[in-house]
Amino acid sequence: MKFNGIGDMIDINEIWSKTSEELKASTNADTYDRWFAGIVPVRMTEKELVLGVSNDMFCDWLDNHYKDVILDALKKTSDLTRRIVFESGHEKPRETVSAAAVVPSPAVATTAAVASSRPSMDLNSRFTFDRFVVGDGSRYAYSACTAVAASPGTAYNPLLIHSSIGLGKTHLLQAISHDVLSRNPNAKVEYLTSEEFCNQFTKALQLNKLPEFREHFRDINVLLIDDVQFFGTKTGFQEEFFHTFNAMHANHRQIVMASDRPPQEINGLEKRLVSRFECGVTAEIQPPDLETRIAIIRKKQEEQSVKLSDEVINYLAAHLKSSVRRLEGAVFNLVSHASLTKQTVTIEVAEKVLSNIFVEENDTQVTVEHIQRLVADHYAIRFADMTSKRRPASVAWPRQIAMYFARRLTDLSFPDIANEFDRTHATVLHAVTTVEKKLASDQNFKREMTLLERKLKS
Repeated sequence: MKFNGIGDMIDINEIWSKTSEELKASTNADTYDRWFAGIVPVRMTEKELVLGVSNDMFCDWLDNHYKDVILDALKKTSDLTRRIVFESGHEKPRETVSAAAVVPSPAVATTAAVASSRPSMDLNSRFTFDRFVVGDGSRYAYSACTAVAASPGTAYNPLLIHSSIGLGKTHLLQAISHDVLSRNPNAKVEYLTSEEFCNQFTKALQLNKLPEFREHFRDINVLLIDDVQFFGTKTGFQEEFFHTFNAMHANHRQIVMASDRPPQEINGLEKRLVSRFECGVTAEIQPPDLETRIAIIRKKQEEQSVKLSDEVINYLAAHLKSSVRRLEGAVFNLVSHASLTKQTVTIEVAEKVLSNIFVEENDTQVTVEHIQRLVADHYAIRFADMTSKRRPASVAWPRQIAMYFARRLTDLSFPDIANEFDRTHATVLHAVTTVEKKLASDQNFKREMTLLERKLKS
């Protein structure tokens, strides 16, 4: 409820419900379903109405194309004048699944009563296992998550998924939630971010309800915590999560976590929590390869009325490599542009519409010079030694590692990489082969290379 400055209390949900009905009546069904159906009313002040949507690109599109339409509908239905503000990071709560959809008919009444009493989680209905495109870089993480969903609290407990942003960690955590509940609607499943866990703890502390807070979390069957790297900045809450973790793990309750880095690299995280996070299974999601990126785009096409040509799909997959989220955003933008303008999407159109995205992508791409400088710094040699004729082992080995990463992290051919190092094609090929053999036989070296690769990508 919000105060409108006149003397009445205004229910933001009621206002948005009326505004939404007006938008549905004044626009066609495709426009409403595509742009307005997923909007969530967040808050209202005397000056602005904040509406929540799923991502930044959605925000920008609504702000540029539909803000006035929403404002007109708001005025018409509630006689209110507010500045419309869009805020990303919101999804409509998943509708409670009816018992009839998931259990045999004799159990309908009992399960429905349990489901209706359970608080709804903020889950994205699209984040399911069947919508996750599996590639070589995500296969292990995906397999671990499906195993957890099939048998919580057994072999993979705890499970920690880590990767850079936008590669599918949240998707997999929420897919576990959906799958566990579809198998057992009575299961006590809770998905939340580390921030939400801390907020709930703070509220319980303020209301003198810590015993209820602790009992609640210790009674959960499956607890999924996203963005656990932020526990590193909240030292006061680590004690509480440590005890929650211990109690759940001792009672064979499943714990699944996601982070943008492995536990030992989370600054400020207590050693005992690092130890707990690492006592189960840790799985990393690597950026998708070309074939997987093409498959992701084709998967997104299934949800859209406008289809992109193979030429455009291949172009996007070749040029947007760093993030699945960015790839999906590009598809969303192109489909929206085609839907509004009735213009066929060509490569030229894609370059124009997605110019900002391509600029952002280029800013995140790893270059050979970046690799040379970071590897040289790591092994305490001069940057100039990467292209010099010097051949002592202290220089030649870091140079070979830099060549290996240049091949792994860029799209350059062997001859192109050879030019960057002032070497021959055969030299680069030998370097890559040598490093790969050592990776296969030396686990300590493999761990070192994993950390170095993560620094190169950061």
